[in-house]
Amino acid sequence: MKIVRFLDNSDQERLGVITDDHAARLVDGDIWANFTVTDKTAVIKKLLAPIAARNILCIGLNYRQHATETGAKIPEYPVLFMKSLGALQNPDDPIVIPPVEPLQVDYEGELAVVIGKTAKDVSRDAALDYVLGYTCANDVSGRNWQMAKGGSQWCRGKSFDTFCPLGPYLVTADDVPDPNDLRIKTIVNGAVMQDSTTADMIFDVRELICFLSQGTTLPPGTVILTGTPPGVGFARKPPIFLKHGDEVVVKIEAIGRLRNPVRQPEDL
Repeated sequence: MKIVRFLDNSDQERLGVITDDHAARLVDGDIWANFTVTDKTAVIKKLLAPIAARNILCIGLNYRQHATETGAKIPEYPVLFMKSLGALQNPDDPIVIPPVEPLQVDYEGELAVVIGKTAKDVSRDAALDYVLGYTCANDVSGRNWQMAKGGSQWCRGKSFDTFCPLGPYLVTADDVPDPNDLRIKTIVNGAVMQDSTTADMIFDVRELICFLSQGTTLPPGTVILTGTPPGVGFARKPPIFLKHGDEVVVKIEAIGRLRNPVRQPEDL
């Protein structure tokens, strides 16, 4: 099923299962425990990010071809960094270029995994049992802050407000038998910039959940961004960075299409 978080015609936040582009059947109960899908419907006035994330864990250099295009060695273990919760953005809302020193803003289409129940010391074989569902993500990055101004850490350049769009909905795990067999694309202004498959991941979804949960509790609502495929802007010759007026679309097979315009704050 496709779960959406949205505002109805009264601007009340709702959770539902999408029936079409304009309506959803309302969910009753706790999405992280027991919930039911009712027969009550509501109009979708505005889509929100499909969940209010508890934390955002991100994996870098997790596609072989992406590691190759950046000149990086294939990592021995998953490369972990985090994004601020303030980076979350809704579908169709803008990626805002903040008014700081020029950012070299880059796109990174990614498959996002949403943990649905408390996970700790999870085995690889059991890992997918802890997944509520999947959604599209854009790990937007300020490259010069990521590389030069982050004190050797990536979090600063990845955590500007609006730099983590999610959506448009959460596809439950039962509708995605194999998360490592999905086509993934990123499209900027109608041009395909990234076109790959999640089969190119160095560490698959099972391995990531197993690795991240060792000695560490992953609460329900944890979002795991699983890495980006080749074709990012900074690796192109010449580089291509996002600018005011651009439109970025992340499309993942069986998951959906996440669209966001790019804006400067003075033009909002």
